[in-house]
Amino acid sequence: MDSKLSFRTAESSDVSLILKFIRELADYEHMLDEVVADEQTLKTWIFDKEKAEVIFAVADGREIGFALFFHNFSTFLGRAGIYLEDLYIMPEYRGRGYGKAMLSKLASIAVERGCGRLEWWCLDWNKPSIDFYLSQGAKAMSDWTVYRISGSRLKEMAENSLIEV
Repeated sequence: MDSKLSFRTAESSDVSLILKFIRELADYEHMLDEVVADEQTLKTWIFDKEKAEVIFAVADGREIGFALFFHNFSTFLGRAGIYLEDLYIMPEYRGRGYGKAMLSKLASIAVERGCGRLEWWCLDWNKPSIDFYLSQGAKAMSDWTVYRISGSRLKEMAENSLIEV
């Protein structure tokens, strides 16, 4: 690392920076048009409802990346884990060990909290990230497929839950 890295926990006054990093990550992933989050929504869900946490990587006196994560639960382990939703390091700071340091920080948080694992998804085409994760000892969960219900279908299903079977 070129400069000393530190971490800080995000505060509600950081929502604009969180949204900036989310948009930069989405742009990198060619998914910017899918970002509908806004500052108020992030403030509500991250800080008011406390459904996720954010830590920033700080170098050269500025935030150079972030990780957004939350707890999940493994019935097999009988304990919580940490699910990493997003990890982002600004392009000009990549390749300096900051991503590795961020993952190590998240692992430290997981261990401190007694969690059984740290996990995340990665886009299949994102070879640089996949190579990085594998180099850190991560294992691809090749026997599992991610399924998702969202948008109008999610609403339809919710409405159907009111129907007696």
